[in-house]
Amino acid sequence: MTSTPSDPQAPDAVLAGLDDEQREAASTLTGPLCILAGAGTGKTRAITHRIAYGVRAGVYDPHRLLAVTFTARAAAEMRSRLNALGAPGVQARTFHAAALRQLQYFWPMAIGGTMPEILDHKVRLLTEAARRLHISTDRAALRDLASEIEWAKVSTLTPDSYLELAAHRPEPGGVDHRTFAKLYQSYEDVKLDKHLIDFEDVLLLTVGMLEDDERVAAQVRQQYRHFVVDEYQDVSPLQQRLLDLWLGGREELCVVGDAAQTIYSFTGATPDHLLQFTRRHPQAKVVRLVRDYRSTPQVVQLANVLLADRTREQAKIRAQMQAQGEQPPAWPDPLRLISQREHGPAPSLTQHADDDAEASWIAEQIVALRDSGVPLSEIAILYRTNGQSQAFEQALATAGISYQLRGSERFFSRREVREALAALRTSSLVEESGDGVPKTVRDILSSHGWRREAPEGTGAVRERWESMSALVGLADQLHAEREMLDETLTMRQFITELEERSAAQHAPTVEGVTLASLHSAKGLEWDAVFLAGLSEGLMPITFAKTQREIDEERRLLYVGITRARKHLYMSSAQSRHSGGRGRRSPSRFLRPLRRELGLEEPTRRIAPSSGTVNPNSRAKKRTATCSSCGTVLTTGTEVKRRRCEDCPARYDEELYERLRSWRSSHAKELDVPAFVVFTDATLEVIAERLPRTDAELLQVPGVGERKLEKHGEALKAVLSEAAQARRG
Repeated sequence: MTSTPSDPQAPDAVLAGLDDEQREAASTLTGPLCILAGAGTGKTRAITHRIAYGVRAGVYDPHRLLAVTFTARAAAEMRSRLNALGAPGVQARTFHAAALRQLQYFWPMAIGGTMPEILDHKVRLLTEAARRLHISTDRAALRDLASEIEWAKVSTLTPDSYLELAAHRPEPGGVDHRTFAKLYQSYEDVKLDKHLIDFEDVLLLTVGMLEDDERVAAQVRQQYRHFVVDEYQDVSPLQQRLLDLWLGGREELCVVGDAAQTIYSFTGATPDHLLQFTRRHPQAKVVRLVRDYRSTPQVVQLANVLLADRTREQAKIRAQMQAQGEQPPAWPDPLRLISQREHGPAPSLTQHADDDAEASWIAEQIVALRDSGVPLSEIAILYRTNGQSQAFEQALATAGISYQLRGSERFFSRREVREALAALRTSSLVEESGDGVPKTVRDILSSHGWRREAPEGTGAVRERWESMSALVGLADQLHAEREMLDETLTMRQFITELEERSAAQHAPTVEGVTLASLHSAKGLEWDAVFLAGLSEGLMPITFAKTQREIDEERRLLYVGITRARKHLYMSSAQSRHSGGRGRRSPSRFLRPLRRELGLEEPTRRIAPSSGTVNPNSRAKKRTATCSSCGTVLTTGTEVKRRRCEDCPARYDEELYERLRSWRSSHAKELDVPAFVVFTDATLEVIAERLPRTDAELLQVPGVGERKLEKHGEALKAVLSEAAQARRG
């Protein structure tokens, strides 16, 4: 870290507070730059400070730099950060928003006539296209067909070229590939007849315009001299083609991404462009961000273990292929994250009798978290498919816990929010009170039902209060940000911010537990995360058949784990309904995590809402009990110690402290957190059993072959010294 320069407006002042890797990225202003940024490593901070530093240093003209990301929310957040850093005027947009802006501007010159309207949904036109071909489809099939058209377009496939490359794909919507190609062409014909274009056409037409009209291409390249692309692992072939046209052979490009977070391949996204960046740009500088500021060491370690397990599998495959004289694929090495936070609670891994029992248990844990001071807005339940949400909605409603479904009604579309915005716009014509914008906003919203104290219960009244409280909270946040810059927030500026957020659907925080699919949780984070339904068939999903598809499911779980800052709960259910036969098995991805946590295989079974072992479980014989009092053990730490938290320890305390001292120095030598070597519970068992051989050490929960190989000799030396001291 560096000290802040005396002049806060000096260019270098922007770099103050960045870590060494972030600073290296932010101070590299020209030429191709690839930032490999792991989850929680501050990539947005690095690239916004890089842009602001370049603007202050005079290297960048803010109006000639285009920052591209993948969601309107992320683009709005980037603009907000750049404004706060003193770099207004930088264009931060999604690929589609940037392309649409160019298409609308150049349409009269390049194409002429009236630009077609943009189609919101494909289903209506697909229905007509299918009818023209006498193909019968239902609504579910139409959604699948629409998704396949979107994949084909972003993969730059026409109806004619689709058949050549789609043979490996499942048949969409219940029709064979040849029939789909005809339906794809029919859809394009209907669209042309009605003078409409769809979302993907915006990119295709912009690409065509830039390729065919040198005047347009020259103007765009004159306008934008520098480019930044966030989430580069999610770029599709069509988006890469557009980016290449924007660049026009120049190399003033900064890309940011993480191949381990590629979870949208079904939309045409591919990490290949990120992984091959240095091949296309041999002079590129590569900076790796691995310091995780989001999650505790316990959460980060599980994320690392999940990816490392696949790396070990790949190493075996690579060795086998090389032994057979075959060339193995070039798998990328995942970024190994290093947590910068203090230690937190151990992640939880549980298995339940059925979906309702799992949901009830999660609701109980959320009540406990809330009572301990964790805000509901800092808690999320994440699952693989949207259809899983119903059980959690019911359990939370029964427990009186408010929640919000991510992906349901948009915040700025809610009636109470629209009414509040109308009232705030009217009031913006009048100067705010002497106490500033926050006081003015409170006064205005009070006349629309907002109160300082939350209403009791749930339902519409509570939802209305939460919506308006989110607006109050945003006013407080923006006011505080301006104060840090010695500036004053005005009502007009506040209204402008709200309008920009509304256009980008960048909603403020609403108080309530978030229910969301793992895909929709990308880019978000919470203090406490529940990863639910982690059983085979859901994680990985049933239709993930190939190794490539299964690897993407593993990355999806990785994204879920890295959403948690402090508390992480992972769970599965044996059956869907109460009284079911329990045919489900926990996800294969949990095996290395279970070993890391020192849990037996399989995880304990928990009865509905009780926290006790299910007496009907087939695994009853595996039930762990306290070796002192015989009570059933219910946590991984207790199982590892073989005793209750309240029962006295039976180990040699002097040896235990010696082991802790050794672990501390050993961990410093390896530059890893101490718990990564061995947990306290594992050291307690070692101090109790006094193992002398490798075989005896492997019987200790939490050791395992990998840890024995890395730490076994040093550990046995400590045990030997302790034994000699006792004899002497």
